[in-house]
Amino acid sequence: MEQLAMQFPEWTRVAEVELVYKTKVKASERPKVNSSKDIYNILKQVWDENKIDMLEEFKVIFLNRANRVTGVYDASSGGITGTVADPRLILAAAIKSLSVSIVLSHNHPSGNLKPSRADEELTLKIKEAASYHDIKVLDHIIISSEGYYSFADEGLI
Repeated sequence: MEQLAMQFPEWTRVAEVELVYKTKVKASERPKVNSSKDIYNILKQVWDENKIDMLEEFKVIFLNRANRVTGVYDASSGGITGTVADPRLILAAAIKSLSVSIVLSHNHPSGNLKPSRADEELTLKIKEAASYHDIKVLDHIIISSEGYYSFADEGLI
């Protein structure tokens, strides 16, 4: 075997990949999500209140099988009227974090909580793509400094 390895240049050998999951927070100490209100309360804690009325941002909450938050991913930060959230990056982060389900979220600096057609289309696109990886999109929350809108509560997911 060693002689065979010596016959081929270094670049032809396949690199070994090792996955490791480390956390300093016990599962029982992570916030549990039971409703859109729980999600909104978590988002209020992680959102920069100095930016919520200024520029649009997109965040994703990662959940384990027990609906406990394992992390929050800052997917994108944009301008006053929009931001671009890349479904591939969102799913890559969800897969790497071993998420069973995710909650999408973004803010509307205008304060208008009604989802746009683009918001609805992106939600469906991510939901469909996530389903191929057995990851469930539980909700998409639009927040402002005054409240929130839940796609799940409105029957849009």
